[in-house]
Order: sequence, then structure tokens, then C-alpha cells
Amino acid sequence: MSSTAIAASFSPTSSSTASLCSRTKASVPSTLWRNARNPPCSFLGRRISIKRSVSSRSTSQLTEDRKSSKTGATRCSSASSVVPSALLFDCDGVLVDTEKDGHRISFNDTFAEKELGVSWDVDLYGELLKIGGGKERMTAYFNKTGWPENAPKSEEERKSFIASLHKRKTELFMALIEKKLLPLRPGVAKLIDQALAKGVKVAVCSTSNEKAVSAIVSFLLGPDRAEKIQIFAGDVVPRKKPDPAIYVLAASTLGVEPSSCVVIEDSGIGLAAAKAAGMTCIVTKSGYTADEDFKNADAVFDCIGDPPEERFDLAFCGSLLEKQYVS
Repeated sequence: MSSTAIAASFSPTSSSTASLCSRTKASVPSTLWRNARNPPCSFLGRRISIKRSVSSRSTSQLTEDRKSSKTGATRCSSASSVVPSALLFDCDGVLVDTEKDGHRISFNDTFAEKELGVSWDVDLYGELLKIGGGKERMTAYFNKTGWPENAPKSEEERKSFIASLHKRKTELFMALIEKKLLPLRPGVAKLIDQALAKGVKVAVCSTSNEKAVSAIVSFLLGPDRAEKIQIFAGDVVPRKKPDPAIYVLAASTLGVEPSSCVVIEDSGIGLAAAKAAGMTCIVTKSGYTADEDFKNADAVFDCIGDPPEERFDLAFCGSLLEKQYVS
């Protein structure tokens, strides 16, 4: 048998990221279809590129079903019988697009309460997101721009100060989640349900505070799903993404091989962590990460998507792993 390697990417034709998951248009490069009789599908507003090692079986393994012309959506699936041992989700930007109107607002409200004279605008926060972890983000910012006048002077006291700021920020963020002001991204619940139905282990692996991640899982996915999902978050590992530690820990704890895991990420640092852990990684772009370089991803989409605008499903995740089990 021959192996198949697939990478699909949606690239917005507009700079706006607000409609990342509302419209799609795809044109598949002719190189993919050398051995195919039918021309590729075209869609409204997006481009999909699928790269593979073409073989006698590869074209038939991936099915791209054109949905209703009213929706213009594409669905990537596969006839593969392989399923992941575990499906590992990042939290912020993957489960919920939390950063701009969730975490950033909560950081700023905390700074205002403490009268620190600091406010992070949208663009600045986008740059700060390159640093994994909220406490690490604040520390790096203050080290670069100067610590507030009412902040402690010693390094040890500053660690406690940062921890207290982060605790309050988490409380404010959790209040937003409990009020369900930030919805799940399209397709998240669907893909988790598919995985659980097939006996695939599901976990959330995040640099965010464990309480905040647990709140998202519990309030937005519901208690029935939450009790079946293991959470690895915050300071459970000493080094944050792009270090692979959190994904290595997840695989070890769940008792699965890293090579049998599929990770859903939205950022370059998350992708780097997943690949360094030896895992397959699908990127679903979020508001802050739409323009990042994801060339090392196994597949890139604008979102997971719910029918009739579904982008991919559990079978597609399995098809990315199949190359590891065929010779």
C-alpha cells in the first residue's frame, strides 16, 4: 500500500477575520488532480490547497463533497478506518475565540482596578500573544516597558504581584464565560461528540489558567461532555508552548502514543508545541492568528464547521494518521 500526506489550507482573500467562518471558496491546484478526471471545486471567498504524495489510492481516499450552492461550503472527509487514539484541543482560539474580547478585556479591567495605568489595545495584545501564558505575558511586558509605580521592587515580590493580578483576571474572565457571552466556535461540539462516540480520548491542553479552561469546558460544552474530557492547563508543566511539555504530558497521562494523537491548534506556538511532541496537528485559524505561517501544519482550515458548512470531521483526522500505519 502507499501512503498519503494531506495538508489543506484556507487563506482569506480579505484582511477581515470577523467572517473567517461565514463564507468559503476553494480552488484546488491542478497538480493535485493530475490523475483525476473531474476539475476541482470552486467556492466563494476562500482558497483551499491540498498537498499530498499522489498515489494510486490517494485521490479516492479524500472526499470533498460540495454542499448546497446556497452555502458554498466544502467538507473534507475520508474513507479511512483509522481513528486517533486521542484528540487534543487547545482552548483559547480553538474552543472559543476568547482573546480579543475575553482575556484582553479581563486583563485591562484588572489593570484598571489596581490603578496600574496600563491598557492593552487590540494590536498590542496580538503581539503579546506570542508569549505563552498570562503571567509570563504580563512579566515580559512590564520588564520591557517598566513596572508600575505601585508594583513591588524585589523579584520575589513581583512574582506574587503578578500571580495576584492573574488570579483576579481569571475571576473576571470566568464571569464572562459563566454568562455565556463568548460562544463555542463552529464545529467544536460536533467533533468532540464524534470522537467520544468512537471511544477516542479527548483532552484540552492550554497555557491558560486551569480554572478558566475548566469553566469554558463545563459551561460551554456542558457537564456531560466535561466529565469525559481531561484538562491539562496553566502551570501543570514548567514550560509553556511552544515547548511540547504539555502535549507530552497529555499523551503520557492518557496512555497513548504521541504519533496516534491529533491536535487542534490555532497559533504558531501551539503548532510548534504539537509537532515537537511528535503529533499530527490541524490548525483552525482564529481572529488573531489568521496571518500566521502554518506551513508545518498537517492541515489548515478557517474553522471546524457545523453542517451544512462543515470543513472536516473525525474521519478526516484519521486520514491524516493513516500514512503512519500503511507501508
